[in-house]
Amino acid sequence: MIILALDPGAYIEDLDEWLSKIIDETKDLVVGYKVGLPLLIAGGLEAYRTVREKAPNNLLIADLKFADVGDIMSMSIDHLSKTGVDAVIAHSFIGYKDALDKLSMKCFERNIKLILVISMSHRGSEEYIDRHVNEFIELTDKTGAWGVVAPATRPEIIKNIRERIGDRIKIFSPGIGFQGAEPGTAICHGADYEIIGRAVTTSSNPRERLLEILEVQREVIERCKRS
Repeated sequence: MIILALDPGAYIEDLDEWLSKIIDETKDLVVGYKVGLPLLIAGGLEAYRTVREKAPNNLLIADLKFADVGDIMSMSIDHLSKTGVDAVIAHSFIGYKDALDKLSMKCFERNIKLILVISMSHRGSEEYIDRHVNEFIELTDKTGAWGVVAPATRPEIIKNIRERIGDRIKIFSPGIGFQGAEPGTAICHGADYEIIGRAVTTSSNPRERLLEILEVQREVIERCKRS
């Protein structure tokens, strides 16, 4: 129930070696990998192909948080489709007309799942984005989105989404670890997957650290079921 975010810092000297170590030690423990801008900038589209090659059976999410006009995002999807990604993440605030409508159609055409950001895990999300959570939830119907992003740091938003959309959409929750949310918290409130990154990828022993997190996640979920 964990998606591992592969976000390398500038201190990484050998990107291929770093990727190989992380993926080899974790691919049997995680559902998939989320690849965002740091890895794209450091390794280009070839980084996506590398992750796909090293983890052929894991979900591969391109976390580019698209926020552009529809035609530009569609062009980007055409390029991403050549790398083997399974899903892409886009912002909801850009709206439907000439934006998410075209993106969703292109994703359907290229057999790539669409995940919409409903809320983010940092405090700044409360200033603007979170004021429109319910409107963003409505966009999941119009776009045929497969999943949404909602923060483990504000579990009440996860609960609201789950109550409104039922089981038809996957909920991905970042904010575990470095941003303060305890593993298992988001799943207890309705999320399907928890996204964890630096707490694992900066560890000298990623597998051991991930196993520790999985154990905490399991204990929290068990307590949640009993209460």
